[in-house]
Amino acid sequence: MGKKVFVGVDGCRAGWFAVFLEEEKDEREKEYDCKWEVALFPEFSLLMDFLENNYTQAEPLVLIDIPVGLKNGGAGERLADTEARKIMKSRKSSIFPVPCREAVYAESYEKACEVNEKLTGKRISKQAWNIVPKIRDVDSFLVKNENYREKVREVGPEICFQAFEGSPMKFSKKKAEGFLERKKALGRVCKSSGEIAACKIIEYSLSKYRRKDLAKDDVLDALAAALTALMGSKYGFVYVPDNPEIDSMGLKMQMLYFSFITD
Repeated sequence: MGKKVFVGVDGCRAGWFAVFLEEEKDEREKEYDCKWEVALFPEFSLLMDFLENNYTQAEPLVLIDIPVGLKNGGAGERLADTEARKIMKSRKSSIFPVPCREAVYAESYEKACEVNEKLTGKRISKQAWNIVPKIRDVDSFLVKNENYREKVREVGPEICFQAFEGSPMKFSKKKAEGFLERKKALGRVCKSSGEIAACKIIEYSLSKYRRKDLAKDDVLDALAAALTALMGSKYGFVYVPDNPEIDSMGLKMQMLYFSFITD
């Protein structure tokens, strides 16, 4: 038997929310058995410690909704972001410019804007600055832990949902209609995978954690990432871009997704 654990991670108010899907294949029966659990972690390193301590026999793949790999400066954005926007069409605003490395480690928003403008010609948005602590959290971990660089990869949840459905989501994920259409898309993927109940994972997560710590859409995004990891590992990923840029610390700047539709 071979075990694999697929982890979808999304940032939340309390830190990081993770969905773990552990799959074990019985070669004799040619069947899969899948177990799941969810958890909250204040820091990314604690999530990885949990993974290492609780899934010692499983090969991991972690897909996370946060930029992985940072430019040092220069004109133009990460190719991963510009290519992702071309795919996203009506939802391309969900992919926003990523600050350069020095700006990510700046001590204030004003300093980050000053540094980013000096090195790239552009200031950074408040939206980007709000997730800088999380970018820094993941970046510092991967810089120090080379062995996890191929196991922790970047994902864009809205790209995943579009790929699941074959078209962009119609409503904002913050609205009730948006929550329901994304939940439906997740249910479709779960039905195809054969052993996971999306509704159970979503309902359990929302009942276990308070909204001040975990928003409803955080659960959707993390589950989308976990299912993307599972389905992509079985049937193949689409890479954005195909040939990734590598940053100065050796990190790939590339997103992954799984699509039911093949060229």
